[in-house]
Amino acid sequence: MVSLLLTNKIPIMKKINIIILMIFSYSLFAQGQLDTGFENKDIALRYAGFLNCNDTFENNVNGKLYYLPCKNKEELAQKRIEMQIRPEVTEVWEPEPKKVTPGNAFGLPPSDAIILFDGLNLDSWVQESGRPQWDLHDGYMTVKPGAGDLYSKQSFGDCQLHIEFRTPSIIKGEGQGRGNSGIYFMQKMRAKTDDGYEVQVLDSYDNRTYSNGQASSIYKQHIPLANASKKPGEWQSYDIFFQAPLFDVDGRLKRPAYITVVHNGVLVQNHVQIQGQTRFIGYPSYITDEMKEPIMLQDHGDLVSYRNIWIREL
Repeated sequence: MVSLLLTNKIPIMKKINIIILMIFSYSLFAQGQLDTGFENKDIALRYAGFLNCNDTFENNVNGKLYYLPCKNKEELAQKRIEMQIRPEVTEVWEPEPKKVTPGNAFGLPPSDAIILFDGLNLDSWVQESGRPQWDLHDGYMTVKPGAGDLYSKQSFGDCQLHIEFRTPSIIKGEGQGRGNSGIYFMQKMRAKTDDGYEVQVLDSYDNRTYSNGQASSIYKQHIPLANASKKPGEWQSYDIFFQAPLFDVDGRLKRPAYITVVHNGVLVQNHVQIQGQTRFIGYPSYITDEMKEPIMLQDHGDLVSYRNIWIREL
């Protein structure tokens, strides 16, 4: 509160109101003096002026005389109610949100975004074998089947991720065998199994599979609210808002992970609770995570392409 008053961002009249409210709140509510009263009648009169009433009345507590503002208890009670609903009571001036310049068009990164892939190189990525082996051409990268998964060099926890993908225009296979990949949050490199949290990438345009495994599902956990898939060969987008799980010092889960997914502008996962790490066989469960882990793009053997990947830490 003190730092709030020192700043020059607040108009002088607002500062005066805040000072009055600080004095009033501390003296009246912290000490409960509007319940018993003031020993000094002049102080009670000052508060009467602040409450917009013009007199004081006496209050005898265990034989001791106190003074309360206003002409009687009924008027004081009414003025206290009015005080509580004054607009200044609920105004919060600090902290002031930082300024972020939005992108010039939908899908373009804002000023505070970390660019993970802009089509020029794969410098922000790595594979278990070392340098990325995925194909890079014409401003996008494509899975090189068998080369392995791709990991971001930087690790992330709570974040907002924008990513664009394209499943192959030439249709091969069906169900899970058609345009399959995945976006994993908090996936440890060299883990023996998938231990991240997957948003499924799949060609789900006229391609039926199990509902909790189609495009934009939280794989084998949450069915999307709608199938917003475009035709094979067309660029699509995910905007994902991820809240990482929290663990205590003993590795016990304090808060599960939550995720929101917007697929091609359509809300498909609305702040759903993640039940644990992704499992192909069996049920999900939590294993202790670090505060931050890499983003992983999955090599599932299909020629899925990616472009325009940026992230904001939250």
